[in-house]
Amino acid sequence: MKTIITYGTFDLFHVGHVRLLQRLKRLGDRLVIGLSTDEFNTQKGKTVVIPYADRKEVLLSCKYVDDVFPEENWEQKRQDIQRENADIFAIGDDWIGKFDDLNDIVDVLYLPRTQDISTTDIKAVMSQIEEDKKKEIKNLFSHLSSLVTKL
Repeated sequence: MKTIITYGTFDLFHVGHVRLLQRLKRLGDRLVIGLSTDEFNTQKGKTVVIPYADRKEVLLSCKYVDDVFPEENWEQKRQDIQRENADIFAIGDDWIGKFDDLNDIVDVLYLPRTQDISTTDIKAVMSQIEEDKKKEIKNLFSHLSSLVTKL
């Protein structure tokens, strides 16, 4: 049995995540995911929208995923790989070279990300919509205030 291990936050689960998990599962028989906890994401300077328990539930409901465990720090990967008896450690190519030190215990693969979609992009769009709504509300209040003054 060939085990694949990967790590991530998987916030705002989208088609890019699905395609990554599908590609990972094709590499072996068993796919396990180290899911970054909310606390670890805070340490990394990331803000998550969906809490850990919900992100874990979403991942476990995906037909490509066999197991999910908490990722609580950068240093745990070596122990996780050994515990899970992983054959391949795979992660997005935005991390190229960062995990080459694990090549002594596992095959390290960097996979291309899905084009034109990322959680960061989705969050940016959501933020812009929020800013536009704030401006709209400010303009409305300014207009109402001006009307009240005229009365």
